[in-house]
Amino acid sequence: MVQWQKTHGRNDLPWQNTRDPYKVWLSEIMLQQTQVSTVLDYFPKFLNAFPEVASLAKASQDEVLGLWSGLGYYSRARNLHRCAVDVVTLHGGDFPGTAQMLQTLPGIGRSTAAAIASLCFSERVAILDGNVKRVLTRILGFEADLASSANERKLWDEATVLLPEAELLASMPRYTQGVMDLGATICTQRKPKCERCPVASGCLALKAGQPERFPVKTRKLKRSAQSIWLLQAQTETGAVWLTKRPTPGVWAGLYCLPLFDSREALASALPNDFQGGLVDFPAFTHVLTHKDLHLHVVQLPLMASEASQLGSAWFTATDWVGLGLPAPIRKLLQA
Repeated sequence: MVQWQKTHGRNDLPWQNTRDPYKVWLSEIMLQQTQVSTVLDYFPKFLNAFPEVASLAKASQDEVLGLWSGLGYYSRARNLHRCAVDVVTLHGGDFPGTAQMLQTLPGIGRSTAAAIASLCFSERVAILDGNVKRVLTRILGFEADLASSANERKLWDEATVLLPEAELLASMPRYTQGVMDLGATICTQRKPKCERCPVASGCLALKAGQPERFPVKTRKLKRSAQSIWLLQAQTETGAVWLTKRPTPGVWAGLYCLPLFDSREALASALPNDFQGGLVDFPAFTHVLTHKDLHLHVVQLPLMASEASQLGSAWFTATDWVGLGLPAPIRKLLQA
């Protein structure tokens, strides 16, 4: 695995070939539930705005959410900021050097902590993200249901046994990167390229002729749906009325068009003089991981002199472009 990574693995991504825990941590958080191609756009923007953990810690949460806008899973951005503050205030600006200590920081779970510790500090610890689970269950022929936390712990134990035992300073970063690269480029979920796999000869799933059957996980995510009415109040000069969403809840901590559970609730929140100016637009669906949001946009064109009747939270295009906005709201405003 180590030698394969040197010659055939991914070695040109902007967060590779570094032992800087800040850059590795930032990339690991961004890559959770997000494709590499998307992160490639956001990673340099973040480094440009916050070149080190201290500058990220000094930033406001709104600044961080503004740069994160469009990446989704916004709890990652909130934890990112909290983690940076803790690194500065509790650890003097230096990331802890062990996976065990890294797990005490906000937003860093066992696998992310192991990735940072192995890639940056050469600690002999195993990662177990989605790609790596697929690689290891296929190689080991691990048929236990990973919906069970006990079975996942067993896989983690077996992953640890497979780790390098010599020359860890050089071998651990290569091994960790190699197993991630293998899952991302060769041992894919569908149509794995087994003929190019460096460990194909020992892969039990391949020998059984069923690599795509692994990993085994029976529990299915239950999807739900929610209908939301959005008030797009906008003045003739282009200023938009936005409110900050509470935590917890949908789009927590982000700036958003005021949202309501029904058309009636939206209308009743407005002065009577504005009722006749409401314009309904066709609903559209925004898909989240576990939920479909059916969004109903109701526009309210206003004169600038009327805006104060709704409050003071008005933002021009110059203002809202840098705010943390949910992706569908940003698209609405840009349109």
